[in-house]
Amino acid sequence: MNYEIVIGLEVHAQLLTRSKMFCSCSANYASTPPNTCVCPVCLGMPGALPVTNEKAVEYTVMTALALNCTIPEYTKFDRKNYFYPDVVKGYQISQHDVPVGKEGWLTIDSHGTRKKINITNVHLEEDVAKLWHRGDYSLIDINRSGVPLMEIVSEPEISSPEEARDYLIKLRSILRYLGVSTGNMEEGSFRCDANISLRSLDNGESFPRVEVKNMNSFKAVYQALEYEARRQRKVIEEGGKIVRETRSWVEEGDMTVSLRTKEYAEDYRYFPEPDLPPLVLDQDWIEEIRASLPELPEARRDRFMTQYGLSLYDANVLTTSRAMADYCENCVKVTGTGRAKTVSNWLSGDFSRLLNATNIEIENVKISPRHLAEMLDLIDNGTISGPAAKAVFEEMFHTGKRASEVIIEKKLSQISDTVAIREVVRQVVSGNSEAVADYTSGKEQALTFIIGQVMKATRGRANPGMVREILREELGGK
Repeated sequence: MNYEIVIGLEVHAQLLTRSKMFCSCSANYASTPPNTCVCPVCLGMPGALPVTNEKAVEYTVMTALALNCTIPEYTKFDRKNYFYPDVVKGYQISQHDVPVGKEGWLTIDSHGTRKKINITNVHLEEDVAKLWHRGDYSLIDINRSGVPLMEIVSEPEISSPEEARDYLIKLRSILRYLGVSTGNMEEGSFRCDANISLRSLDNGESFPRVEVKNMNSFKAVYQALEYEARRQRKVIEEGGKIVRETRSWVEEGDMTVSLRTKEYAEDYRYFPEPDLPPLVLDQDWIEEIRASLPELPEARRDRFMTQYGLSLYDANVLTTSRAMADYCENCVKVTGTGRAKTVSNWLSGDFSRLLNATNIEIENVKISPRHLAEMLDLIDNGTISGPAAKAVFEEMFHTGKRASEVIIEKKLSQISDTVAIREVVRQVVSGNSEAVADYTSGKEQALTFIIGQVMKATRGRANPGMVREILREELGGK
């Protein structure tokens, strides 16, 4: 039988507020010893009364607007009742039937076309405590309990692990552009639960869905859903029964394992939170927030293409991160729009490579846009060659020195002396007789190899145009 994959995602994002959702405790719990960033409210003490964090509501409204949601005139909080060791009160303050935002959408690029993924709702709740499992016992740290947590629930319209990954990357990019969340999956501030099932393309039969948890990277989400789709298909084809359950992704074994079954619908016995009044969302306030929204990734990508003449690929690379897009625009302001493609090549190439290799955030780089512009000037006026510029750029990245300083210290200025270049060319030609023979027999690509050897011999300093011209002269003008 032929099957299609059906995926719905529930994303939890911790909000970047100074205090917790319903009390004045610091939300920066990670920097404090366990169980010290707490108070009677987040400890769930009897009689402790919660107070709503206005900034958390504002951030959730911002996100809902950015995701094209409808914002209700008022919203309310509910008690979600369930027992688990990390829920210290025995219930979680969340939202059930009147969320901050509903019926939104975002688009992803899927196989060269744009696909619209509808969003069921965006709602606000409090995070739970954290369990630390130690063999046959567990420890609990309540510091995280009460941190503002925004949940974004998609419709089950995602058709592959690739689309799920693309959706999450796009959503995280939006949250980071808005400045409402760090979006760091490794730190737990951006968490994803996936519901995945199969549907027969032959007779339309839908099989029970399975929830997958504990995926702490985009790669893990992709691998977990790939594995789970294969597992479910195998169970069906062997005549087995798909059990509605919650499974956990085990990265060490590249597999999911069962946590608990969910044969029956869970009854959380939601009811309105009696200690918090409904929130009236003033329309003028909502419009103020809408007007304050930054240019979002998709709009900025499209503008980069029209304003700077960049390709879709280049524009996507440069606008996924707001910090990268800002840095790019600052560079273009200094160098001029005519150099936008050159700037793009450096940022998406060597710059990104060094950022990844050193694990440095772009806000902390030592190369200023003006210093990058100065280096490009030195390439254009022939002071350094393109290959030598890569060495100059890497030294600038690590030390913060200007290109002119690096060129002098490392003796990387371009060699444009005809006699000096011809001498190196003759040495290379005499030492690479096979490549020379290939070239003289008509294999033009052999010339590229010989040029590379000359550039290597001069540490990238030789003028490439002069090298090519002199080589052709030495090899008989071919």
